[in-house]
Amino acid sequence: MNINLNENFFKLKESYLFSEIAKRVRDYSAKNTDKKIIKLGIGDVTLPLTPVVITSMHKAVDEMGNKDSFRGYAPEYGYNFIRDTVASFYKTWGVSIEGEEVFVSDGAKSDLGNIVDILGDNLILIPDPVYPVYLDSNIMSGRKVKFLNATIENNFLPMPDETITESTIIYLCSPNNPTGAVYSHKQLKIWVDYAIKTGSLIIFDSAYATFIKGDLPHSIFEIDGAKKCCIEINSLSKMAGFTGTRCAWTIVPNALESNGHKLNKMWARRQATKFNGVPYIIQRGAEAVFSEKGLQESKALVEYYMENARLISEVLKEKGVWFTGGISSPYIWLKCPNNLGSWEFFDYLLNNAQIVGTPGQGFGNGGEGYFRLTSFGDRENTLEAVERLRKLL
Repeated sequence: MNINLNENFFKLKESYLFSEIAKRVRDYSAKNTDKKIIKLGIGDVTLPLTPVVITSMHKAVDEMGNKDSFRGYAPEYGYNFIRDTVASFYKTWGVSIEGEEVFVSDGAKSDLGNIVDILGDNLILIPDPVYPVYLDSNIMSGRKVKFLNATIENNFLPMPDETITESTIIYLCSPNNPTGAVYSHKQLKIWVDYAIKTGSLIIFDSAYATFIKGDLPHSIFEIDGAKKCCIEINSLSKMAGFTGTRCAWTIVPNALESNGHKLNKMWARRQATKFNGVPYIIQRGAEAVFSEKGLQESKALVEYYMENARLISEVLKEKGVWFTGGISSPYIWLKCPNNLGSWEFFDYLLNNAQIVGTPGQGFGNGGEGYFRLTSFGDRENTLEAVERLRKLL
């Protein structure tokens, strides 16, 4: 062939972070077939969907098998019953949004990657270290990216660079993936005020909001003025174990405008063109998550994973290893012992304790020398991993 390709793809790293991890684990396993590997790397859940979700989905399956209740294509933006349910749920956080501002999708990662479709050639501000999709999706689109350095000194919570006065697209994640750090109301107010002053847009990833403990904001829309400058993306993946079931939402306020154009209308047009909606069965399961019983069951899932986080955190404290996260986040972000590099520590853990984590460098240059562990394993494996760490460290 001799067609023109999107050459921005050639600017991406050769291998996606988690693909490289999987390759190294496969290579090790092939040579050490007798070793049991415990994976505390990729943030995938291990507990099953809860009873109320399964019951609702079974009922929806029966409906799909009946001519009178069968449904074909789902609405591109989500059925009104789930859009309104999400809007009602936000009231528990003191946030008032309308159902028409909620767009249901098949995952936060999808929306984070797709949101660039409605945005032009703006400067992109992204924290470093950061979840890879923020950076890669903008590189694919040929955008200019500037990094906000997240460091020990700022508790991995970068604040606005006042020397940048042009309008920008700002990505924020709280609780943060990979560091587990959480912004306060005061800090997010500074970000919102900065965005309004500079005519910028904040894309706020709140996928881990239900893991928050204490008086910390769950949604950017708890902050005054946020509806004028923010889009929020959230998901049921970790809250309710939907990693393999796929259901999320993006909130685009009606008040959000740029140069007279409503972003809500633009995102609606994008979704109508490029997305065929989340299956009815999945949306009924998602609706059940927000019932009184569903929220109780989801809370139990979160508490299970956070107990795992406590167990991992305790052994790190015991061994004098610096870390953050693990309190309002399922992620533990640790400084590699003995000044090891991120990938060096990855290999060290794999070869000597058969534990798989995520090298911090894979989240950006600012992650070099750091390492991420997750608490999404089952309890038995987590306890075994903790004992292996205790012996190794």
